Amino acid sequence: MFKKLIDKSASKSPWLYHINSGSCNGCDIELVACLTPRYDAERFGFKLAGSPRHADIVVISGPVTSQSRDRLVRTIAQVPEPKCVVTIGSCPQSGNVFKGSYSVEAPVENFVHVDVAVAGCTPKPEAIMEGLYTAALILKKKREAMHK
Repeated sequence: MFKKLIDKSASKSPWLYHINSGSCNGCDIELVACLTPRYDAERFGFKLAGSPRHADIVVISGPVTSQSRDRLVRTIAQVPEPKCVVTIGSCPQSGNVFKGSYSVEAPVENFVHVDVAVAGCTPKPEAIMEGLYTAALILKKKREAMHK
């Protein structure tokens, strides 16, 4: 009985864990803007988690640097299944202007599975919100598949 209640409540409020893997902070600022009253991602149930162990959706910004690669992989491994990984900005997808740098090992897809990619440098909060909504739908399907 409690398991059903927990599963039902968890499906309506996905928690986000944000990982900056070496970004310029442009995407980070836009992600924070999504959580402010103007865009209010919490009305859709999205909340920031303080620990990857409490997260449902992982949001990654920035190119993967040599220093952050192992930490990124370890952190994502701590997120319980089912999980959804969202990248925001062009850097996690291609390296963008940092591509070819001695310390950049982008794209993120080389190291972890990415479910949703929000493009742009920097993406608008509306695009990030749409990406998070898409991730929530994917997460819901993953949860349903686990319970079959």
